[in-house]
Amino acid sequence: MKIYFSSDFHLGVPDQASSLEREKSICLWLEMAAKDATEIYLMGDIFDFWFEYKKAVPKGFVRLLGTIAYITDKGIPVTVFKGNHDMWMFGYLEKECGVKTVSDEIIIERNQKTFYLHHGDGLGPGEHGYKILRKIFRSRVCQALFGFLHPNIGISLANFLSRKSRIQQKGRFETYLGDDKEFLTGFAKEHLKKQHIDFFVFGHRHLALDINLGENSRYINLGEWMHEKRYAVFDGENMQLKGWENLT
Repeated sequence: MKIYFSSDFHLGVPDQASSLEREKSICLWLEMAAKDATEIYLMGDIFDFWFEYKKAVPKGFVRLLGTIAYITDKGIPVTVFKGNHDMWMFGYLEKECGVKTVSDEIIIERNQKTFYLHHGDGLGPGEHGYKILRKIFRSRVCQALFGFLHPNIGISLANFLSRKSRIQQKGRFETYLGDDKEFLTGFAKEHLKKQHIDFFVFGHRHLALDINLGENSRYINLGEWMHEKRYAVFDGENMQLKGWENLT
């Protein structure tokens, strides 16, 4: 059994050339994973912006979409989580690529190990402003209003706004704030009070983390692929956080 996890590809930024280079690297990683994977989880912000209109989707990303479709055609399940940048998925990826999409969290059990899986946005204390925006962006009214915009206008507007994303800030690298200030660490510890979880697996934070929470529980953050190429793999017993360059 090998289950692969990765997150925060943010394809589409900061420019077409570097995004394409990153996309090719991701496809190579997926091809490697597909050699022995029983499941693959892509845990949000695969695209820096994604909105499915009734008759159109953002252009590009054909290498990634084709690779995912090839993997699911082989019978390997691929699950895609909606992140805060690409929450507007309405069935296109399921129909064309054969993936399963997840809006929030899922809890799974594999080989007597329990996993709590979520992109990571909106959990725990803090991020109050974003939590309000998240409810607005996920509302059907907001989605319908945005859908009335011509794709040329809507996608251009979204791409303009996404340039302010923290992952695009030149030279910015995230740092661990400490157990008392990390909202996902706090969320995991609170959840353990009511349910045992062997592995909490999140993205969103843009910082690769492997934290022992005690009671045989760990918090794994998958990092991101714009500055560092990181992923995790569960081999049936152990979970390891790895760097893709180390295996090429």
